[in-house]
Amino acid sequence: MSDLLSIGASGLRAYQSALTTVSDNIANANTPGYARRSTALAEVAPSNGVLTSQRTTTGNGVLVTGVDRAADPLRAGAVRTAEADLGRTEASIDALDAIETSLTGGDISGALSSFFNSFRTIAADPTASAPRAAAIEAASRVATAFATTGRALDQASTNLDSTADGAVSSIDTIAASIARVNNGLARSADGSAARASLLDQRDQLLDELSGLTDIGITTDAIGRATVTIGGNAGPVLVSGTEAGNVTYVRGATGPASFSVFRAGVSTTITPTGGTLAGIAESAQRISDTRAAINTIASDFTTGINAIQAQGRDLDGAPGAALFAVGTTPTDISIALSSPRGIAAAAVGGGPRNNANLTALEALRSSGGFEAQTSNLIAENGATLEGRRTVADAQAAIRDGAVAARDQVSGVNLDTEALDLLRFQQAYQASSRVIQVARETFQSILDIA
Repeated sequence: MSDLLSIGASGLRAYQSALTTVSDNIANANTPGYARRSTALAEVAPSNGVLTSQRTTTGNGVLVTGVDRAADPLRAGAVRTAEADLGRTEASIDALDAIETSLTGGDISGALSSFFNSFRTIAADPTASAPRAAAIEAASRVATAFATTGRALDQASTNLDSTADGAVSSIDTIAASIARVNNGLARSADGSAARASLLDQRDQLLDELSGLTDIGITTDAIGRATVTIGGNAGPVLVSGTEAGNVTYVRGATGPASFSVFRAGVSTTITPTGGTLAGIAESAQRISDTRAAINTIASDFTTGINAIQAQGRDLDGAPGAALFAVGTTPTDISIALSSPRGIAAAAVGGGPRNNANLTALEALRSSGGFEAQTSNLIAENGATLEGRRTVADAQAAIRDGAVAARDQVSGVNLDTEALDLLRFQQAYQASSRVIQVARETFQSILDIA
């Protein structure tokens, strides 16, 4: 009779644990990073490990052996790869957006067209003051357009630096958190709910990290993660309870570089995925665009000032520089204050001569300044549109990978409801076993 009582009691304890696990699943059905859990049950073995004659016809009850966590490393890895790809593309899109805003905000091409057209008007009547004043105004607009675009591109670089600093800081925080989780896993009991919770935290941290950079992951028998950064062949970022720190530097000519410092050693990272890879790509793209605008600005101002110098102004004096350039080629201002200083005439041509303006038209044609700026905008726009298309596809791939992973690790409320009913019935049946044992035992006592 004592066997019957102990069997019933073991069933109560086991199915109470099972009900607790199902309840936990239901409560966390929408909790990000939560992996479904199940209570592992096993038959209680004979205490001496040998089936005796007494044990051949009766059981020994049920035992909770631990809490199993539903997870598929391959599907989780697919999610992280998709996150890294999408993170790189999204960072690239942000930079391309900034470049587009910079190029279109100043409207250099439109300002250049107005500038050259205004000098055509002077050619019709070189002595008229109104066209000359309009040309000075158009020149001021060109200077403002170049300066505005240059400042906007500089700001885009500054913003990119802020994004990089934020990403690096996030990586350091996540790496430190993974190290703490590793420490917790070493202290947790095998098959415990605490270990399952720590593994959930570990996987969620790894998912976040994969959006920032491509990583390599290996785990030991108890789930502690060793993480490399920049892919499987990259330097170690986290090992056991030790986490490294990532640094970011952008060179004067544009290239961005990342390094990880751990265990007293600094190692260069070459990210191919995640936000870091997008930042590296974007830094070079912004730098190249800045260099192209600098070249256009420099060729334009040098060419215009040279044409001014070879002509004569309305007073017959050699033409003075129309533009002054500051510390950068796009830092342009108007150096010529008087409209009379525009050198429309050739040497010895007189005030009504406009021969020097033909050189301006030749410069417009050979320099192709308007076409160059328009091409920069068009190329950037085409690249941006292409990146957006890729991002849409990568987002769909990521969503599909998440759905596939959640089929294994996600909580299905219908399944949990069935388990809840099944374990409830088993719990009630175990209670009934105890009740029957007590009633039978009492009957025996009453007979005695």
